[in-house]
Amino acid sequence: MNQSSSGMQRWVWPAVATALALASLYFVTIVYAAGEFLLAGTILVVVALAAWVYTSPRFYAWRYLFPGVAAVAIFVVLPILYTVTIGFTNYSTNNLLKFERTTAYFLEETYEAEGKTYGFALLQQGQRHRIRLTESEGEQAFLTPELELSAPSEAAAPAKAEHKHVKAQAAAADAGAGEALPIKELIRLQPALKAYTVELPDGSQVRMTGLRQFGPVAKLYKKNDDGTLVNQQTGEVLKPNFEAGFYQTASGQNVPPGFQVNIGLTHFKQIFTDAAFREPFLRIFGWTVAFAGLTVLFAAGLGILLAVLLSWEALRFKGVYQTLLFLPYAVPGFISILVFKGLFNNNFGEINLILDALFGVKPAWFSDPLLAKTMILIVNTWLGYPYMMVVTMGLIKAIPADLYEASAVAGAGPLTNFFRITMPLVLKPLTPLLIAAFAFNFNNFVLISLLTNGRPDFLDTQVPAGTTDILVSYTYRIAFEDSGQNFGLAAAISTVVFAMVALLSWINLRATRITKEEAR
Repeated sequence: MNQSSSGMQRWVWPAVATALALASLYFVTIVYAAGEFLLAGTILVVVALAAWVYTSPRFYAWRYLFPGVAAVAIFVVLPILYTVTIGFTNYSTNNLLKFERTTAYFLEETYEAEGKTYGFALLQQGQRHRIRLTESEGEQAFLTPELELSAPSEAAAPAKAEHKHVKAQAAAADAGAGEALPIKELIRLQPALKAYTVELPDGSQVRMTGLRQFGPVAKLYKKNDDGTLVNQQTGEVLKPNFEAGFYQTASGQNVPPGFQVNIGLTHFKQIFTDAAFREPFLRIFGWTVAFAGLTVLFAAGLGILLAVLLSWEALRFKGVYQTLLFLPYAVPGFISILVFKGLFNNNFGEINLILDALFGVKPAWFSDPLLAKTMILIVNTWLGYPYMMVVTMGLIKAIPADLYEASAVAGAGPLTNFFRITMPLVLKPLTPLLIAAFAFNFNNFVLISLLTNGRPDFLDTQVPAGTTDILVSYTYRIAFEDSGQNFGLAAAISTVVFAMVALLSWINLRATRITKEEAR
């Protein structure tokens, strides 16, 4: 019995490992077939390393670390590599497809050819649909088999519907095969109907050419051996241009849709050399650094001040004060931001109503650049100080009370205690947190997007850019909003931003390490 059990255990793990390996390879094959070569390659490398680590005695210690390392590789390193790769391409709304898919798109284009046309009605019986074609004289009709028709959702609609072929049979014009759908339903099902080619008994083929008509169609383009496409109607020749990412006419005119090509450092050069991009980029970079730095300064300063005050032993009701001051951190950030957006409203916000009643002024918080930046700093300080306060209170409790007693004996006051004892002992352990807060606010997209959306805009720039935009929101506008969804340019800016954040973090960590070494 024991030998049988031992034999089973000896074969179970190899069988499970083999099954997992085969399942992983199958998954990699699916991803590769979908055209995601980078993702497929990364998964393949991770699977190969997993097999190596978990089967080799030399890497026994790495078996516990490998899941975390693999997660970092897939969810951190891979997106960074993908973003950097996109930055070297012309990927945009005009160049979404690969070259092969763009060519296939042109080759699938059709035009209405000369020949007999047929009246058309879509008949429905329950969930079933059939196409009835009728000659212009109405003497003869044709019915298709039952079809599977469904209106594609916009999110899931493919670039081109899959082509289908059905044969129609002759039938009486008044044959009862269902009720004809109204024009509204025909419009809804038009994309699915256009995917069908109906072959008639005489061998002729017709396709949908109008909401009430089927007719003969022919391929619009024909591909030559040299890769050019010939328009069958006009005889015009389209030649692929792998620098522009478009098929072009003989006169050099681009014919959409375009395709993705590698354009090298074009986007990176555009950021730093094209005045249209360089000028707003430098302005926004300066504001981004100021925004992140001032936010950390104000939030940390206010948090430390409140922590020192709440640590005063003689203060009564400290628990109540701590709870009230911690509430801003307990409320979800996006709710607080939207509440402040209402409070700062120029016309109906409570803040302007109070200022108007007291001083007779109503600041234009959302249209004046300086006031908009001030508002952003106020809101972000409000959101950030509670965490600094709580952390600092914990650090203050770790300071030995003997230091303050000795300071009191020496005759030192509260300010001396703060600058000579509390600040030096609190600031050092707080430094890594301040660096992390700076990096977080450097990319604080949510605050800018919900509060001002980057507005008010610069009036002297050629590309859409706002005075309160930070680099990440500026990138988002280029990629998804105002300037035609240029994903390649946005990826290049993201790469530059990533390099800047990495450099600033390295400098901060380096400075922190030097400070610690000097302190020793």
